[in-house]
Amino acid sequence: MAIELYQFEMSQYSEKVRMILDFKGLPYKKIEVTPGVGQLEVFRMSGQRQLPVLKDGSTVIADSTAIAFYLEKQYPEKPIIPSDPKKKGLCLMMEEWADESIGTKSRKVLFGALSQNQNFRTSILPSTTPDFVKTFVGSVPTEVFDVLGIGVGLGSDAIKSAQDALKQDLEALCLILSNSPYLVGDQPTLADLSVASLSILLKYPEGNYINIPEPLKGKGIPGIADNPDYEVFFSWRDRLYQQYRQPLGIDPNTDPSPNRIEID
Repeated sequence: MAIELYQFEMSQYSEKVRMILDFKGLPYKKIEVTPGVGQLEVFRMSGQRQLPVLKDGSTVIADSTAIAFYLEKQYPEKPIIPSDPKKKGLCLMMEEWADESIGTKSRKVLFGALSQNQNFRTSILPSTTPDFVKTFVGSVPTEVFDVLGIGVGLGSDAIKSAQDALKQDLEALCLILSNSPYLVGDQPTLADLSVASLSILLKYPEGNYINIPEPLKGKGIPGIADNPDYEVFFSWRDRLYQQYRQPLGIDPNTDPSPNRIEID
């Protein structure tokens, strides 16, 4: 029975698990969860509503980090956690940092970009979106987004702080990668796979890896995705995708389209 991944296609943490599964060469079936109603079904299965959730036979695991540890233990043939104590410590520390830093801050910065840039806001809509809807979305005043953001902790100050911190993080990553092929040692590890996949909201990878509108591929947040100061990082990230991420439609065991949840 193939591994099942209950996910949101655009979730960075779902992408993190997809990257790990592809790196290990494990066939899996994506099951797209409908927000709200679908998450109630996930709760029945896993005891919580957060995604991603991985189901491997009768085993159900929630949380991308817990899933990574499970896959490493259950399928050790292509390891993602170093055996050397120092490298292992650095790998685990960087994976945790990536979750809390890139994973959290990039969502704040994305919200800020959507609120400030009308063209970027409409560009992320599906190509099938009617023109009148695109016009409406693009015409929503920035002030409306500001008010909405304050209500959920995404006011202008929080966004500015996240932007500044992310730029420092990207600069640090560029320095690490300027003379090294990977973040920890001379082989890809969980640190690399986590950092690379969690950065998708900053700049979507080139190629057919995520089910997004074609014009968005290779594009991202203005001022970050197109900033030459971070070219080292994004070039490294895209090389990882080319080497290890399975394009949509290549693996017959992986269905890129949303699926109806069926829980035993």
